[in-house]
Amino acid sequence: MAEQTDTAPDGSALGQGAHQGPRHVAIIMDGNGRWAQSRGRPRLFGHHAGAKRVREIVECCPSLGIKYLTIFAFSTENWKRTQVEVAGLMSLFRRYISKEMKALAAKNVRVRFIGDRVRLDAKLIQLMDQLETETAQNDGTHLTIALNYGGRDEVARATKRLAQDVAAGKLSPDDVDEETLPKYLDTHVLPDPDLVIRTSGEARISNFLLWQSAYAEYEFIDTLWPDFTAEELGRLCRQYGTRDRRFGAVKT
Repeated sequence: MAEQTDTAPDGSALGQGAHQGPRHVAIIMDGNGRWAQSRGRPRLFGHHAGAKRVREIVECCPSLGIKYLTIFAFSTENWKRTQVEVAGLMSLFRRYISKEMKALAAKNVRVRFIGDRVRLDAKLIQLMDQLETETAQNDGTHLTIALNYGGRDEVARATKRLAQDVAAGKLSPDDVDEETLPKYLDTHVLPDPDLVIRTSGEARISNFLLWQSAYAEYEFIDTLWPDFTAEELGRLCRQYGTRDRRFGAVKT
């Protein structure tokens, strides 16, 4: 009997390649504040430590076969934190982009931002635009940073744009299906994540990539983000490779 080859939702073949590592990894980087508090330091100290950890994880992606890395930096719900912490995070984002721009470009990393930029300050938006432009021609690791991002907010914004196209006669209501909406999402140029990791021991997805992660594998680990290493990411990628991903089908 010939070996059966299944097909993933995006049309890619499974079967012999089904036990390879993940091509797209998405990470909910949780635990910065608790990491700092456990050391008697303010929460922002943990966020700075977490930002440094991002560099190591990005740099190890090529050796692990990870082409796309998406990280959750700031959610639409994070505005509920104290004004001091929010202001500190915004300052950290500006500093991180300014400091890492040349290194990311030199390492052939393509950077994109997803999320609603309306509430972000003008200087931060300018830096985000500049980083995207500076790395637009790179074809190495695709790093996507979710900033002021929420899955429900993304779907709502996408639906609004879709509805506007229907109202303008650019799209027929009869043509709207589950293949149509993703074209209006922030992530429309990216493949869906294969593996979603959340650090810090919390077992929830916190409004992250709700549509895109419908068939993702999940790993909830106890490690706090500043302690998350390339070695642990490698272990999770190898573990992913042992999973039997059927996408709703039954193998015979």
